[in-house]
Amino acid sequence: MKKPIYFVPNTLVFSIVLILIAFTAQRYDRHVFIFDICLAVLAAFVIIFSGFNYHKYVSRVVKDAARGIKGIDHTYLEKFSVPVAVTGKDGDILWYNAGFKRKLSRGKECAGDNIDIYTNGIDMETLLLNSGTDASLEKRRYTILATEISYGYVLFFIDDTEYKTAADLYNDVRPAVVSVNLDNRDDFERHITDDNVNQAMINTESVIKKWATSMEAVYVRSGTGRYKIIMDEKHLKLAIDTRFKLLEEIRSIKISEYSNETTISMGIGRGASSLLQSEQWSLAALDMALGRGGDQAAIKTGEDYEFFGGVAQGVEKHEKVQARVIAKALADKITQADNIYIMGHQSSDLDAVGSAVGMWSVISKTFHNKTNVVINIETSLARIFLDNFIENGYDYVFITPEQARAKVNEKTLLIVVDTHSPTFVDDPEMYKLCRNVVVIDHHRMMVNHIDNASIFFHDPFASSASEMVTELVQYINADALARPEAEALLAGIMLDTKNFVLRTGVRTFEAAAFLKRKGADTVEVKRLFSDSLNTYKTKSRLVSEAEIYNNSAIACTDDTMNEDKDIRMTAAQAADELLTIQDVQASYVIYKSLDNMCVSARSLGDVNVQLVMEKLGGGGHQTMAGANLGKISKDEARERLVDAINKVAGEGFDPAASIKRRNI
Repeated sequence: MKKPIYFVPNTLVFSIVLILIAFTAQRYDRHVFIFDICLAVLAAFVIIFSGFNYHKYVSRVVKDAARGIKGIDHTYLEKFSVPVAVTGKDGDILWYNAGFKRKLSRGKECAGDNIDIYTNGIDMETLLLNSGTDASLEKRRYTILATEISYGYVLFFIDDTEYKTAADLYNDVRPAVVSVNLDNRDDFERHITDDNVNQAMINTESVIKKWATSMEAVYVRSGTGRYKIIMDEKHLKLAIDTRFKLLEEIRSIKISEYSNETTISMGIGRGASSLLQSEQWSLAALDMALGRGGDQAAIKTGEDYEFFGGVAQGVEKHEKVQARVIAKALADKITQADNIYIMGHQSSDLDAVGSAVGMWSVISKTFHNKTNVVINIETSLARIFLDNFIENGYDYVFITPEQARAKVNEKTLLIVVDTHSPTFVDDPEMYKLCRNVVVIDHHRMMVNHIDNASIFFHDPFASSASEMVTELVQYINADALARPEAEALLAGIMLDTKNFVLRTGVRTFEAAAFLKRKGADTVEVKRLFSDSLNTYKTKSRLVSEAEIYNNSAIACTDDTMNEDKDIRMTAAQAADELLTIQDVQASYVIYKSLDNMCVSARSLGDVNVQLVMEKLGGGGHQTMAGANLGKISKDEARERLVDAINKVAGEGFDPAASIKRRNI
C-alpha cells in the first residue's frame, strides 16, 4: 500500500492563496484570472478528496486493529489508559489514542511521524518477534507489545517503570560470595624467613582488603591464606568489567628475589537462591580455578562457568603427601575389584599409553588382578610404541573397547589416565558402564569433567600423567616396573615436556631418575619420536608456509595429506617447531582431520594457549592445547582463531580488518 497524502492546514492555506492571486490578476488579464481560479478549485478538490480518503483509510486501519482484540469495539481503543498507536506498513503513525498523546508525544500532534521515534529506533521486525521489548522514553520505561494487522501494525506501550526499577534494585543488591585462596603460601615459607612470611601475608591481605572495600563488600579472613568476601551484584559486574584487576595487583607483589610471583585464585558463586548455595557454588568455582592452575577467577552461575585471568605460570607443588595418600586409597580400591581396565583419551598419545602401561604393570604384578589396557589401536598416535610393545610379547595387555564392555560388572574398576573429560575418553560407552571410576590426570580442569570418580587424582602442576603414575608406582610397588614399562613412562614424560624443556620441575626429574634406575634407555625412547620422510616433509611445509600475527606463528592447511600417516601428530610437531623461531611466543597449526578443521596450539608459557583454545570450544594446558572447529573452511578457521587470539589479548578490534602478515 502506498503512503497516503495527508490533509494538513498548510495545504489548505496554499489553496486560499491561489484564489486571492486569481482575484488580483482579474484587473490585468482575464485569462490569467480564469486559469488561477480553475487551478485553485482543482487544488481544493484534490485536498478535500485526499483528506476524505485518508480519514477513511485511518478509520479502516483502526477498526481492523480493534477487531483483532476480541470483544472490544474500535471506539474503546481511544479510551485505553495504555498508550496505543496504529501505524502503516512503513511505520508511519496513522492514529493514536489520548494516552499516547499525553504520555509519549507530550501533547504534540504526531500523525505522520515514524514510530521509531518512540521505540528507541528498534525496528518493527524485532518488535513483532519479541513477546515484549524494553524501551526508555522521557525518563519512563515501557514494554512495547506489537501485533500485525491487515493494513499495518498496532503498538501498545505499557508503562512499567516502577516494576523495572524495583527489579534492577533487587538484582543490584543480590549477594554473591567470593572465596579467595593464596596460591603460593607454601612457596613463601620455603624461601623467606618467618618474619618476612608474616609481612608478606600482611601485604597481600592489605591489597585484598583494599579491593574488597572499594567494592563495598564484607571481608573476612577464613583461614591461613584463605578469605571470604560477600559483595552485591552491582559491584560484581564492575569487577567483571575490569576483569578482576585484583589478580594483577596481587601478581605485582614481590616477596623476595627467590620466590615466585604472588598469585591468588578466586571462586565466585553468583545468582544462587540463598547465601548457603552461593557459598557452595563459590567453593566449587574455587576448586575449578585451582584445578586450572590458579591465578584466575572462576564464576559459577548455576551449571555455567566463566573464567578470568590465568596468565601466570603454575607453581610446582613439591609435597608428595597427596601421591602417597592416593596410592593407599587406590590400593584399597584395587583389592576390592574383580577386574580392572585402564583407559586413556581418544587418539591416545605416548603420555596416555605410557601412563596406562605403567598402571597396568604395577597393578598386575602387585595385586595379580586381571588387568588390561583398553585402547583403539587404529586411532592411536602412539602406533610405533604399540607395535614395538606388542612385538616384544605384550599383546595380551591391550584389548578393544568392545571386548572390555562385554566383561564389565558391578565390581569392575575403570582407571582413566591423561584426561578427566567423560567425552574425551577413548570409549565413552565403556565409561558409562562402569560404576567405580578413578581419574589420574594433569590437564587443567574443564567444566565438563568426570564428577562421579571415587578417586580424582588431579594435579595441573605435574608435567604429565606419566609423571603422576611414576610417583604412584613408587608408593605402591617400586619393584614392579620392567624396562619396557619404564621406557613407556619416560616417553610420556618426554612428550609432554618437549624433552624436559617445558613445564618441568623437581618432581619431573626425580621421576625420570627413578625410571632410569629401572633400566629405561633414553636412546630407545628417542627412537619412538623418529619421523618418516613424508612426515618430515609435511612438517617442513607447514613451518615454511607459516606467518606471524601478534607474536604468534600461524600455519594453515586443509590438505588431508594422505602420504602422511597422521596429520594430527605432524601438526603438533610443526607447532613445536614454530616455537623455536625468534619472537614467537605461541604457535597455532590449523589442519584438516576427518573432514573437521582442527587447531594444535603451543607456547613457551608467556601466552596461555588454553584460554585461546577454550574460546574455540577446545582446551588443554597453558603451554599445549587444541580445538576441533568442525566442518568449516580453512579461511573461516583462521578467522575464528585470530578472533580468539584478539579476545584473549583484550585488544578489542576487528581481526578481519587488521591482520598484518609477514612470512617467516
